[in-house]
Amino acid sequence: MSIEIPKHLQLLDCTIRDGGYINAWKFEKKIVREVYRACSNAGVDFVEIGFRGNEKYFDKQDYGIWRFSSDENIREAIDGIAGTKISVMGDYGKIDCDDIVEKKNSPVDLVRIAAHRDKIIDASNFINNVKTKGYLTSLQAMGFSSYNSNERRELIKAVKNSGIDYLYIADSYGSFFPHQITGIFEPFLEIENLKVGFHPHNNLQMAFANTVEAIRCGVNIIDGSVYGMGRGAGNLPIESVVAYFESILKDQYNVVPLLNIIDEYFTELYREYQWGYKLPYMISGIYKCHPYFADDLISRREYTIEDIWRILGHINRLNPVGFDRGIVDDIIKKEGIIDEFNESTIAIEKGSIWDNREEGVCAVTYKKRHEGRDFLVLANGPSLREYRDKIKLFVEEHNPVILGANNLEMMFAPHYHAFSNKVRFMMHIDNVSPHSRLLIGENISRDIIVEYTHRDYETLCFRDVLDADFNIYDGRIQSNCRSVSVLLTGVAIVMGARRIFIVGMDGYLGKTKTNALFYEEKFQTSEHGLQLHIHRWNEHFLKQIDLYLKKGGNEGVQIITPTSYKTMYKDIKGYL
Repeated sequence: MSIEIPKHLQLLDCTIRDGGYINAWKFEKKIVREVYRACSNAGVDFVEIGFRGNEKYFDKQDYGIWRFSSDENIREAIDGIAGTKISVMGDYGKIDCDDIVEKKNSPVDLVRIAAHRDKIIDASNFINNVKTKGYLTSLQAMGFSSYNSNERRELIKAVKNSGIDYLYIADSYGSFFPHQITGIFEPFLEIENLKVGFHPHNNLQMAFANTVEAIRCGVNIIDGSVYGMGRGAGNLPIESVVAYFESILKDQYNVVPLLNIIDEYFTELYREYQWGYKLPYMISGIYKCHPYFADDLISRREYTIEDIWRILGHINRLNPVGFDRGIVDDIIKKEGIIDEFNESTIAIEKGSIWDNREEGVCAVTYKKRHEGRDFLVLANGPSLREYRDKIKLFVEEHNPVILGANNLEMMFAPHYHAFSNKVRFMMHIDNVSPHSRLLIGENISRDIIVEYTHRDYETLCFRDVLDADFNIYDGRIQSNCRSVSVLLTGVAIVMGARRIFIVGMDGYLGKTKTNALFYEEKFQTSEHGLQLHIHRWNEHFLKQIDLYLKKGGNEGVQIITPTSYKTMYKDIKGYL
């Protein structure tokens, strides 16, 4: 059963604005022009041609021209097309009133200002100044699902008698369900002389269903984007809602122009950028938090989807305004925060002859086991493969105790093969030599271990916390040391190492996705900032371990294959 499409209902296409989050607003002018033409022919009422903002708030080189959308560029894009009305959006705090000229000198009809819940009053005052210049105006209430009842009342108070033409409720995190729509919109629909809009996102694949319900409730204007292109899980695909409207009002809407530009331009854009529904975005929708939290956790390449579920649940309880990477940092620095909801890590059953965890306490069974021996730690940098033959010669000459981790592709069969990252454990456990004894981090639950292996193992004992200094207490290392290879350097000390050599510890400076490890792994990251972050943490702990060794009267850490940790490098040739 279809619904009646009210005559007052309007559609706004926000492809060039919201879709710009995907490609940094670097749309070719031809695409902008064709989106405008297609939307005009399809029956769309407004086309939002990017953001308007002041360049002093941005590093301009990171963005395309549609992050600032000058009147000159907009005129060029629409020249000669008898088209629909034009909108631009500004983020409150990143746009000045002087960035908007008098309406008579601009092709823009509608100016929308987006604001988080803590800036609504100030944004409303800013919009009133814009309105005096002759524009239609709109306030975009971002992240509405995170508003509490007092904040909703403050929003109603802010827009009553404000003179603002449109108030948009933005489901920024894609968290709404159809049964909630009436309760969300009715208080705003009762305000006289105010048009109410809906900006849906598709984290829960509810954008279309929520839109239909919002229309039934009497919403005045709906946002969508071509092929759903937009931040996070994307937006309501405008072609789907136009097709639906066309089935009811054939003379008013025509979906074919939108289908044509999807076929000509957007299928290729999608192949390149891959926006849309993804499992982490579904979780961010459930927990009503910014999709960038999910993006950030994915980019760290350390957490399973179950971990992301737990971390986003914790973020939900904090109810932050927008996205803040520091919140994620603070959560994962706290010992045990990821597993605090996982009962299997609280009381661990003894299921292996080597399992040294009883009643949640990690007993260090390997302490002083190889006292006075030399140790060799196998890290996973490209030099491990490049220097394989020389490393094997080193092993023959010095007979060290060998500690390795993650994927070694059977190039070596270390005495101990370790995992401290549950994702890498699940990925690589089947590639461990049968001659190696397993060391599995106490942060990896017994349930996961027994699901993926029936081999005997010992528990690798360490506090799974990042920002504690390296130290050893009763054999338990007091930090996760950021990476398992660095952690194993500490384990060598616990085992009684006289000297510690490391190979394959290349460092991350200058590394890319294709060479950060000696093997290809979808798990690794190519993001420069994150690689630099990992490099610095590794260097931090390596220096602390080096100092710990020297204070004990031993030689320091010796990395004997090429590395960017230069102070610890000694050429392997000197040991052959």
